Amino acid sequence: MLERLRAQADKEDPSARARRQEHERTLGATVYGQERADIYGGAPLAIAAEVGRLLYVLAVSRRAHTIVEFGTSLGYSTVHLAAALSDVGGGSLITTELSADKAKAAIANLTDAGLRDLVDLRVGDALHTLGRLGAGVDLLFLDGWNNLYRDVLELVGPRLAPGALVVADMSRGDPELDHYRAYVLDPSSGYVSIELPLDEGVVISTRST
Repeated sequence: MLERLRAQADKEDPSARARRQEHERTLGATVYGQERADIYGGAPLAIAAEVGRLLYVLAVSRRAHTIVEFGTSLGYSTVHLAAALSDVGGGSLITTELSADKAKAAIANLTDAGLRDLVDLRVGDALHTLGRLGAGVDLLFLDGWNNLYRDVLELVGPRLAPGALVVADMSRGDPELDHYRAYVLDPSSGYVSIELPLDEGVVISTRST
């Protein structure tokens, strides 16, 4: 199933990103939310394979029991995180997706992978769907709209467990992610962070206190 999603992403993601870039050049502005979702259509927008493996390794080494994911898409990263939960004895992955069609496809993929029972998939705006979380989040993965990374971090932050990890998948040339990177790399933010040169960059953070 992961191989199938990887092949679909390799085929569809470059043209989806090109459509969005052309639309933004014509418009003269960056778009997010439903407008960006409509441009991307059903493209997986999947993380790189090595980032998926990194997520699995981090979740297993953290012995994560509760994981929150911002940005499900078709479930490529979700499967890696849920597999980690399964392999450490179970837990809960709360993930959120704006598109109902993509959420439906992700559920089918999670079912195929035998991981559906570990995942609470919430459909809608992440600032609403992640508004009610219990304490003790062991890992937060940020991979949704770039302009919401810091908002989601601030929303979920009070629910992070001691020693929790925050993993952010980055994109080149996006000022929104530059702002996020600058924030978590600043010691005054309360986080200690490092950026890894995987794909277009992955920033890993943990609270400094």
